[in-house]
Amino acid sequence: MGKQKITTFLWFDNQAEEAVSLYTSVFAGSRVLDIQRYGETGPGPEGSVMTITFELAGQQFIALNGGPEFTFTEAISLSVDCADQEEVDRLSERLTEGGGEQGPCGWLKDRFGLSWQIVPRVLHELIADPDRAKANRVMGAMLGMKKIEIQGLLDAAAAG
Repeated sequence: MGKQKITTFLWFDNQAEEAVSLYTSVFAGSRVLDIQRYGETGPGPEGSVMTITFELAGQQFIALNGGPEFTFTEAISLSVDCADQEEVDRLSERLTEGGGEQGPCGWLKDRFGLSWQIVPRVLHELIADPDRAKANRVMGAMLGMKKIEIQGLLDAAAAG
């Protein structure tokens, strides 16, 4: 597999190893590809982890222990396509454990402050329905949810 052209780079204070460990344990087919350590010129302590290149479900990322200067905001998030409610529930639970929080409309923030969108595939299908009244009912139902509940979406779609 060749190097991907564009790689998402995630800045952590000093929790890159902990975050990568969580993320690679949550998503099947994930692995650590490379670890680079700070040398004697720093800026981190010599020998400590500088970057970790890792793969989640075939997508490469780089985590940096860059210090406290920058933190994550909701202006960027990682969206996860979920096949069913079991996957939505499992990912929501795993990514919020240890201090994360569930937000509105399927968004959540993990304990490191990174935002995720945990989205069942059926949501995209329902809001793209050519029956705009049905799509609008589904959108309204989704806007009232925290973790997305597929049955609630289906009930809204059928309510017409």
